[in-house]
Amino acid sequence: MSTAQRKIKVLVVDDSLVFREIIVRGLAQDSQIEVVATAMDPYDARDKILAYRPDVMTCDIEMPKMNGIEFIRRLLPQYPLPVIVISTTSGAVFDALNAGAVEFLSKPDLSSRRHIQHFLADLAVKIKIAANSKIRVAGAPAQAVQLQSPPGTSTYSRQVIAIGSSTGGTEALAYLLKHLPADIPAILIAQHIPPVFSRLFAERLNAQTAFTVKEAESGDVLEAGKVFIAPGNRHLRLKQQGRRYLTEVAAGEKVNGHCPSVDVLFESVAAVAGDKAVGIILTGMGADGARGMLQLRRRGARTIGQDEQSSVVYGMPKVAYEIGAVEKQASLSEIPDLLLEVLSR
Repeated sequence: MSTAQRKIKVLVVDDSLVFREIIVRGLAQDSQIEVVATAMDPYDARDKILAYRPDVMTCDIEMPKMNGIEFIRRLLPQYPLPVIVISTTSGAVFDALNAGAVEFLSKPDLSSRRHIQHFLADLAVKIKIAANSKIRVAGAPAQAVQLQSPPGTSTYSRQVIAIGSSTGGTEALAYLLKHLPADIPAILIAQHIPPVFSRLFAERLNAQTAFTVKEAESGDVLEAGKVFIAPGNRHLRLKQQGRRYLTEVAAGEKVNGHCPSVDVLFESVAAVAGDKAVGIILTGMGADGARGMLQLRRRGARTIGQDEQSSVVYGMPKVAYEIGAVEKQASLSEIPDLLLEVLSR
């Protein structure tokens, strides 16, 4: 869909009249967005979708008659539509993303004008991203695959794997970890994600995969089979102490509009690990990570980018590819094998 010629048509679904009004009034300030209808529950929403043909839908999770996750699961096979989930802080947002939603936001504190303003600004940005994203209809949930490493790869030639992602990244990361053997070198992840949700995401991956996954803290030691996810409001960097690699987590200004920033992670891995690293850039809007990946490649690291076909939003991997930072481009389903191949060379 081209959003240049006309406004993005939005349907707002929430059982709270007050919250629906806050969203409608807030989005009315954006000249590129038009709220064409609101709905109080999934059945009301279905009728409004047929009547107004929105480009993007915002959807609450806790609603009467049917919850938002079940609604998304039933809706998307019939009406492929980018959905942004708006919910209280809980792991349920990841179930919604698994069902096919493309983005999520945490509900603001309605007693705080500042929280509401931040929320509305974020929502407008995410609507514009969602309007240009691919719809992924959920299939059967991916099961953890207990892969064996290829023969002769118990000692890998690389020691650190760094991954960056944004919109669509939580599902892409879950797919990768479920299709990789747990004895591979430690993985550092910078995913654009709000505070608290990064911890919930790490706990979810820890429970669903063969890896030990945690939200990174300063001083974590990198060891095979461990995955460290940058906290939602902190930059994650790689440090070296003697022969050991450690994590460093610190607050800082946003880089490329994000904290954590993929560039910050990749640049630190390039400087510290150089040709002992592998960098992977996955689906996401914008250019974060491209510059850092170029540094990785120039320092001898192997670099992999997700292709356009399998990306929910082909932004970050596209920019990285266009500036020559990506050595090999592949679909999400091909990346696990490709990673094992470059690790064992």
